[in-house]
Amino acid sequence: MDRDLSDDDSVVDLSFEAESPLAPPAELLETLPSCDWVLQGDRHQIFFPPSETAGRPQEQRCWSSFLEHRVPVVTEEVAREALLSFVDSKCCYGSAAAGDLVILELKQQNLCRYRLETFSESRISEWTFQPFTNHSVDGPQRGTSPRLWDIKVQVPPMFQEDTRRFQVPHSSLVKECHKCHGRGRYKCSGCHGAGTVRCSSCSGAKRKAKSARRCQMCSGSGRRRCSTCSGRGNKTCATCKGEKKLLHFTQLVIAWKNSLFEFVSEPQLDCPGELLAKARGETLFKDENTTVYPIVDFPLREISLASRRGISEHSAALASRARVLQQRQTLELIPLTEVRYWYQGKTDVYYIYGTDHQVYVVDYPERCCCGCTIL
Repeated sequence: MDRDLSDDDSVVDLSFEAESPLAPPAELLETLPSCDWVLQGDRHQIFFPPSETAGRPQEQRCWSSFLEHRVPVVTEEVAREALLSFVDSKCCYGSAAAGDLVILELKQQNLCRYRLETFSESRISEWTFQPFTNHSVDGPQRGTSPRLWDIKVQVPPMFQEDTRRFQVPHSSLVKECHKCHGRGRYKCSGCHGAGTVRCSSCSGAKRKAKSARRCQMCSGSGRRRCSTCSGRGNKTCATCKGEKKLLHFTQLVIAWKNSLFEFVSEPQLDCPGELLAKARGETLFKDENTTVYPIVDFPLREISLASRRGISEHSAALASRARVLQQRQTLELIPLTEVRYWYQGKTDVYYIYGTDHQVYVVDYPERCCCGCTIL
């Protein structure tokens, strides 16, 4: 006999419906200001930041004083101590070779690393909702929603990325839950509202195959209580949490991002560039302002070109979608030394880089096994 569902007429099966609306309620869309938006997708709008007047260009600098700065020279003693420290950090490297090898020549080169950081703020509005719990509604009747770039928020420390979400004032509207159509519950998809499902042990036959005894799992009924809904036949709507209504509102999503551009001058010595890019350096110059300008007339032309390229790339990438809050450019000096040595009739090299004297060995002569990496 079919189950009587007269008590569940308000329970509907919405398992194939979207979890959230693709657009805001029409009533709310009509009452909110549409200024500032440049792109409207299914659920969000991207807003242009207000234009700001650029500051005055910086004055030209004399770079000779910066280039007079020199990091301490790497001596034979320092070169050997750096190698011994490196060998001690490798379980399969022997220290005898590092102590006995003969250092033949030291070649030094100072590299320059240019770094540009641009700290920007972007704002996106999106439609969202939450269960309505009968609290006060800050809707259009209380006033016009402010333009997104007029909403004042606390900015995080400069160059520290963060993302925060805020409810836009006067943008709320209460609507019937789209998932359960305001009923607060929906029919269980596991049992289709029956509260029971076919017994998996006897497949609904009430007894197992080739056995006269009734199935113990279902007590011979052929059906078992639905584990999905605990036999109730319906479930509380997960969208409105059983509240039957949803509070729709515009949510402001603010993202603070730190964009990074780096360039290291070309080394004349044969040390991997990826190591030099991460090496510690000595700061020669730092410039931080709302807007920074390209470095000009630097003795290394590639640094001036890199500065111009980095600032241009950041400007092009952020101009139409974010507001630049602060920029910072730095120049660092990275020392690099090639150590040519002799050991047991063979000549080879290793490199010391960075102010903390990191070591890169091409082929260390005393290795106990193949379990360690070179770097």
